[in-house]
Amino acid sequence: MDKLDLGIIGILSKNSRTPFMEMGRKLKVSESTIRKRVSNLENESIIKKYSLVVDTNKIGFENVALIGIDVVPEKYLDVAKKLTELDEVKFAASSTGDHMFMLEVWTRNGEELRALSNKLKGLDGITRICPAIIKETLKGTL
Repeated sequence: MDKLDLGIIGILSKNSRTPFMEMGRKLKVSESTIRKRVSNLENESIIKKYSLVVDTNKIGFENVALIGIDVVPEKYLDVAKKLTELDEVKFAASSTGDHMFMLEVWTRNGEELRALSNKLKGLDGITRICPAIIKETLKGTL
């Protein structure tokens, strides 16, 4: 990992559709050098996937929330598996700090968010959920 690789990652994190030729021009190297470097970053799983950022309101999801989840230790793995199976959960991570799991969820409205909260409360092993609705994303990229 060198300055060129970091430059490539920086450009792709802003727009993963940036053409190799344009990246080469910005980074002052050939298109073939960029192509090889990107391929290496992918092969080494430094670049794991290319994704898309969506305006959730424009596709009908009024509520995007972060939810902290606490569980009894002996149910940790069972709950982790169940959380990843919920359609509303777009991001799930185990964490340290205030909660054992952190989720990002998308719901169409407050009623769907309440229903999801109730579903989570009903999962065996969950002891506490702490939802926080995101009002505005201030920064959301690398």
